[in-house]
Amino acid sequence: MRWIVGALILLLVAVTFRLGLLAYSMYALLATIALSRFFANRWSGDLQAQRQMNATQVGVGAKVAVVVQVDNRGKLPVPWMLLEDLLPRRALIHVPPPLEVTGQRLQLVSFRSQGKKTIMYQMKCHRRGYYQIGPLIAETGDVFGLYRRYRVLSEPSFLTVLPEVVPLTGFDIASRRPIGEVLMSYQLFEDPTRIRGVREYQAGDPFNRIHWKATASTGTLHSKVYEPSTVAGVTMLLDFHKDGYDRADEPVRSELAVTAAASIAGAVCEMGQQIGLFTNGRDAADRIRTEGWTHQQLHSRREAQAAGMRDRSDRLRPVVVPTERGDVQLIRILETLARVEKTDGLTFPQLVQESAARMPQSATVVAMLSMVTPQHAIALSNLQNRGFAVTAIVNVFEEHRFAELAGPLVAEGIEVRQLKDRAAIPDLCNNCMVH
Repeated sequence: MRWIVGALILLLVAVTFRLGLLAYSMYALLATIALSRFFANRWSGDLQAQRQMNATQVGVGAKVAVVVQVDNRGKLPVPWMLLEDLLPRRALIHVPPPLEVTGQRLQLVSFRSQGKKTIMYQMKCHRRGYYQIGPLIAETGDVFGLYRRYRVLSEPSFLTVLPEVVPLTGFDIASRRPIGEVLMSYQLFEDPTRIRGVREYQAGDPFNRIHWKATASTGTLHSKVYEPSTVAGVTMLLDFHKDGYDRADEPVRSELAVTAAASIAGAVCEMGQQIGLFTNGRDAADRIRTEGWTHQQLHSRREAQAAGMRDRSDRLRPVVVPTERGDVQLIRILETLARVEKTDGLTFPQLVQESAARMPQSATVVAMLSMVTPQHAIALSNLQNRGFAVTAIVNVFEEHRFAELAGPLVAEGIEVRQLKDRAAIPDLCNNCMVH
């Protein structure tokens, strides 16, 4: 526009003062600008692109191949075109980055009439997350550099990287009821440490179940009857408020919390028990815009790079996977954990208040915390008073810091365990650390 205004002003001056050479030059410049605009619009308007990925949901450590094919449907050749398949900034920072890219996702190309170009690259997934792949943006212009045209050529794709599930060596978080008893509607196995009674021997009873005192006193064989296991599943409360994580420790501590939660979910599902997840984090799918995509005209490269991305979410509701038992429950929880992001919305006490009515009392509440305040301890204590069995896992490395944070919880009679580092995850649910 500035070129056009300047040329028109000079043309007016040339006509006023009868400067023929200058007038001729301005006519030529205006014609060049018009042709440049026309050709740049045609070049970008005739392009179409399609992206293919060999997977949209993978685990940590997997590799994903991306192929983007760009077609020039017009009859005019394109002298130059800068193509870039966008990736979010957070996927490319840190060492190693969450998505390690090999290959060229940014290319300067030219097209023949009806020509095609292919962009190929590969991503290695180092960290769980929900990533927007694309859109493909194109930048072109005339050969004189007078006019630029930016355009979104394809819709984005989305990649879900599931968190790592670390096998646990044992699971000793049992639903020990603080108030009353829970009727066990699903008995997975019996607890040999808890004898419920004695009955007469039946064919097939193992010899280690024979009650020798009762056999000696009655003269007939009697067998022990054990209580069913008190493990009745787990409801996890994951605190993902920004204030709970020191920026100097990020993203290590938050990713460790997600990995521990995924590992507990995997162990509980393997035992056939119910499992659920409540978190005050935000769902990345709520933040990323997925509707209303158009191949719109943009006015700057910054607009093109920000196309379709939403940086904030106003969500103030918990992200919930209801506590249930089933073959697909683990996948639901892993997908949710893959998408969860830290937020400054709900605090942990508010999360407990919002979620308490939706949690079954038959399942142990496991709270994953990186910060403990008196309000945190009171919220969990209120759950215990309502009949829930509560265990807290404190996500902190230093022993003295763990002792400080565990103090308010221990004072309320809550079982506390320490999540020190990734090496501690396999034994996290074996023995009570503080009670």
